[in-house]
Amino acid sequence: MNRFYRSPGIYWRLSNLYFWFFALLGGLLPYWSLYLEGQGYTYLQIATLMATIQLTKIVAPSVWGWLGDRSGQRVRLVRFGAITGSLFFAGVFLEPGFYGLLLVMLAFTFFWNAILPLYEVITLRTLGKQKEKYGRVRLWGSVGFIAAVAGVGGILELVPISSLPWLLLPVFAGIAVSAFLVPSERGEVKPKAPKGSLKKIVTHPAVVTFFLMNFLLQVSHGPYYTFFSIHLEQHGYGKLPIGLLWSLGVVAEIGLFLIMHRFTRRFSVRQIAIGALVLTMIRWALIAELTDVVAVLIFAQLLHAASYGALHAISVQYIQGFFGKHHHGQGQALYSGLTFGAGGAAGAWISGFLVDGISTSAAFWGGSIAMAIAVVITWKGLRPPPEHHHG
Repeated sequence: MNRFYRSPGIYWRLSNLYFWFFALLGGLLPYWSLYLEGQGYTYLQIATLMATIQLTKIVAPSVWGWLGDRSGQRVRLVRFGAITGSLFFAGVFLEPGFYGLLLVMLAFTFFWNAILPLYEVITLRTLGKQKEKYGRVRLWGSVGFIAAVAGVGGILELVPISSLPWLLLPVFAGIAVSAFLVPSERGEVKPKAPKGSLKKIVTHPAVVTFFLMNFLLQVSHGPYYTFFSIHLEQHGYGKLPIGLLWSLGVVAEIGLFLIMHRFTRRFSVRQIAIGALVLTMIRWALIAELTDVVAVLIFAQLLHAASYGALHAISVQYIQGFFGKHHHGQGQALYSGLTFGAGGAAGAWISGFLVDGISTSAAFWGGSIAMAIAVVITWKGLRPPPEHHHG
């Protein structure tokens, strides 16, 4: 069973796709809104286009997760998603106008968003009983993100923002190649009839609270993923400093992934969740009001360890605990769709209206309010997943 130790190549082949997948996010998230602004789109149009990245997460992971669970061909589906997503992104080079670009983004992200939930299942299955190694594998996603943010940010200091799609081409190539290095799930067979009803799991009050908490968390991230770069640019920050501030958040997230097991031993899921939500609420308020104070902004970005790292780490384990082996793929897909997808898209659109009508700071205050509501809901309803005594 100890494939992980017997073959270090497995570790690198698993880590590789995380690296390139998140490198693409590192090239897109900090700079795509600036690229769209440079192309002359309005704030509401920018919010709509950025929301597509989240919007397709509502449907795509469920469709692909269901296909993966039914067919057992997750590796092939990951490869198909990587190649097809890259081909659709090429539509950006046609400069298709707002509605054309909206279609390109929807098509590209539908296939691209299929990759991660499928891949999370492949990774956890490949690791087998060595689930604690997940952090070390997933870590390379964060490294890829930072490398892309710094690299693209540095180049954009020298070339116009309109060249951004060209800078992303090598990353697409990396995703396509690494998808074909993914270890195949040998002996993967169609699962037997699931134990327990999916409906019963999803309607469990603690699971409803869990999804609601994560939905509000992603609503609060809407202003960050859509307008953080524009907010910083308005306050006089250049492309590279903007990129470095994005990177700092991910560095903090890496640090947390490395020590997260200590927190999970010492604190309950509920305690970690509430602590992280309160810190996230503070983070958005600081970004809204004290953008010009570099030290405060650095501190706010370090809080990304709480607002993304801590909550994502406990969420992955929470889903495993509640959904079990038979519904794992669909549980992962629901988590991605209802939270990152629906929450992220709603947050992007709401922030678009707030920025258009008031200011970028108002959008971050909106995120802070969403977190205050999430703290109350989590305090009242979140319960730990059932214990697996033999796990």
